Amino acid sequence: MILVDTALARRQQEGRPIRIGLVGAGFMAKGIALQVALSVPGMRVAAIANRHLHSARQAYEQAGITGVITADSPAKLEQAIAQGQPAVTEDALALCSADGIDAIVEVTGTIEYAARVTMRAIAHGKHVVLMNAELDGTLGPILKTYADRAGVILTSADGDQPGVMMNLYRFVKGIGIKPVLCGNIKGLHDPYRTPATQAAFAAQWGQNPHMVTSFADGTKISFENAIVANGTGMRVARRGMHGPTVPPGTPIQEVGRLYPLRDLIEGPGIVDYVVGAMPGPGVYVLGTHEHPQQRHYLHLYKLGEGPLYCFYTPYHLCHFEVPNTVARAVLFHDATLAPMDAPRVEVVAAAKRDLQIGETIDALGGFMTYGLAENAPLARQDKLLPIGLAEGCRLRRPLAQDTVLRFEDVELPDGRLCDRLWQEQMQRFFPQPTHTTEEIHHEIAGHRI
Repeated sequence: MILVDTALARRQQEGRPIRIGLVGAGFMAKGIALQVALSVPGMRVAAIANRHLHSARQAYEQAGITGVITADSPAKLEQAIAQGQPAVTEDALALCSADGIDAIVEVTGTIEYAARVTMRAIAHGKHVVLMNAELDGTLGPILKTYADRAGVILTSADGDQPGVMMNLYRFVKGIGIKPVLCGNIKGLHDPYRTPATQAAFAAQWGQNPHMVTSFADGTKISFENAIVANGTGMRVARRGMHGPTVPPGTPIQEVGRLYPLRDLIEGPGIVDYVVGAMPGPGVYVLGTHEHPQQRHYLHLYKLGEGPLYCFYTPYHLCHFEVPNTVARAVLFHDATLAPMDAPRVEVVAAAKRDLQIGETIDALGGFMTYGLAENAPLARQDKLLPIGLAEGCRLRRPLAQDTVLRFEDVELPDGRLCDRLWQEQMQRFFPQPTHTTEEIHHEIAGHRI
């Protein structure tokens, strides 16, 4: 980015590189380590925390970094960071506490584990970059509250589609055009996909089958669009969004007519998506302009006669752009994308198949549930279960396929930080009587964050 490259070059010249702690060593984390090593002067991956040290070492090896040590104690980890020696550790909380780390990049895709990591990093004055729309879409507003109190940045990442959408939104708004839709271009949407149906694709690209399934079944895009809504003040036009499907190759400039104009121009605008349009997998923003002379200029500049003008980015480059986010946070105290305040949109759980009493709900992108974006006030009014809290919940009653789950349908596991943070989020932003189960009340009474 403009300014970021100059600022990083200065840090390189001064011998003061930004020091990143990576939490996670999967497909995306390895890409971040590689990108920083190859192409980002003024920044280094100081340490990587992962439950399997082999994967953490492999991330460094693939980036061509040698001399990696295993830090089996907080003291050894801090010593390595101070000496500029790359380190791996199983203890993510120690990494989040360690002196010398400027920013934590969380890349696990988990909820409970990532919540603990994020809270520890914030408590120790670290900026936090989330490549974790699932955590952000479930607990982002309350985590942002803690980050603000600590004077640090909590942000989603450039390169991933929400960050690309937000950058485009800011550009469109910055030239005087009112954004009315932030959209995501998808190639596939089938809520009944499972890790079994997606196994071959996941193996082809070296990815996690559950993560790939969450892309296909709509859970991931629901989280991505939810955090864009929470960062812009937008909403969804209806539960699950419109999500029109167009013939393959349809130019993105033609999709504006597929959304009811009233949904776009009345209110704060909407987040949504389209399946099949080109260029994919990019993002787009539809905007309007009231001034007749400016509309004349936009027509001259080949953006059409209006009332909707389409702006798009034809790609999202994920890990390639994450270092930009780190630099923006550390050097400029600027978030790529963070919640404004109260949740605008949540992601709620729907049954992927008929569910039976006594079953325990599996992970995101699994065999049992898929996510739907819903406006937060309606989700709370209907007491709907956020899919970010669904894993590990035990069903109290049978539910038919496509039923949207409510808190009363499940028993929550004991002792989870994510439940306590979610309850705190509700009490802060929706202070009416809570819409949770007795189990949550019990857990809040018995634990402190």
